[in-house]
Amino acid sequence: MSALSLPSLSCTSSSTYPFSISLNSSFSSIIPFQRVKLFGSTSKATTRSFFLTAKAMAELVKDKESGVAAAGGGEMDIEHSRTFLEARSEEELLSGIKKEVEAGRLPPNVAAGMEEFYRNYKNAIFQSGDPAAAETVLSNMAVALDLMLLDVKDPFFFQPYHKALREPFDYYMFGQNYIRPLIDFRNSYVGNHSLFYEIEEKLKQGHNVVLFSNHQTEADPAVIALLLEKTNPHIAENLIYVAGDRVITDPLCKPFSMGRNLICVYSKKHMFDVPELADMKRKANIRSLKEMALLLRTGSKLVWIAPSGGRDRPDPVTGEWNPAPFDSSSVDNMRRLIESSGAPGHMYPLALLCYDIMPPPSKVEKEIGERRIISFHGAGLSVAPEIAANCEKSEEVKDVYTQALYKSVTEQYNVLKSAIHGKQGLEASTAGIALSQPWN
Repeated sequence: MSALSLPSLSCTSSSTYPFSISLNSSFSSIIPFQRVKLFGSTSKATTRSFFLTAKAMAELVKDKESGVAAAGGGEMDIEHSRTFLEARSEEELLSGIKKEVEAGRLPPNVAAGMEEFYRNYKNAIFQSGDPAAAETVLSNMAVALDLMLLDVKDPFFFQPYHKALREPFDYYMFGQNYIRPLIDFRNSYVGNHSLFYEIEEKLKQGHNVVLFSNHQTEADPAVIALLLEKTNPHIAENLIYVAGDRVITDPLCKPFSMGRNLICVYSKKHMFDVPELADMKRKANIRSLKEMALLLRTGSKLVWIAPSGGRDRPDPVTGEWNPAPFDSSSVDNMRRLIESSGAPGHMYPLALLCYDIMPPPSKVEKEIGERRIISFHGAGLSVAPEIAANCEKSEEVKDVYTQALYKSVTEQYNVLKSAIHGKQGLEASTAGIALSQPWN
């Protein structure tokens, strides 16, 4: 998931809110994010769960058809194809992609991406050495391909604040089950795990918490949740991600986005990709900020944001990966939203290392539909003590605070890199960053 920074907007009023918006204003004229309406289910690495998933999804479609008829809508405008749910082998899955193209239900470019996705996922799962790898691939990819096909035929409209869909099918667990076999938990680590319990306590007290993080892959939300699901399920399931529009426009990514809590924004990096849409994007971002402000007013909210405005990229000369620099305006916008919420707020620096699992393109691309390179690999997550912001509002102070957050994230990232890539494991721990494997 490519979760991006909040847009930088200038303040033109004396309001305590960081942007010139009214919480009572109507934004009904703003075009909402046009996204996907998905129908899916959990998938487990067993043949039995595959059949249960296929049956459940078929029943959901039947219910939808019945609901339309009962409402006087007659036949569904879009006939559901069971091509992938009925597949029982790799050959049937891949031939199903071709069948859907020939039937005119699937664009050739999307079909090519789906086939590449399947082959890369298969190779990654087989890297794990899991004896049930073949069943895992068939089970997870049958559901994933079906969701992608349904997205092409029946688009969903994302609201500025999207709450994870957990029923009638659990899209959160679909994403968890899909990414879980890609993580080498034997070579994965969490830094300062006790601080996640501290964060949970603050949330229980009605406080808001923001995690300022680097961003590595589209799978970041699933990686975070998987490393915390056994010990901190509340964080894993309730974290809200500030997400860029690309993860909710790409049909190969949408099924995974539907299972996450999202504040949807347009990235500054892509604001002018299509110049005539820039004004609409800015207005949509204002609406998203309004939703964020309203959410924070209720308290007990946990928000993840990448102030870099995009995913980390390797150094073009050395090939080394490091957290991308943070944007001070994005950090300050988030700080002001927290301070204006009326609830106590806390800001923590968070580091992620998981690029090996699904690395982004080496350069930022304008076009939707990037290649997905997938691998089985260890991953790391670390959080450091909260860093309080200075009440002074000068540009210099904003930059200093941003650099303090970035420095902490970089330090944690380097420890994770020593543990995972340097093969030091738990021995890579330092005085300020204690590594553990809380799932053991």
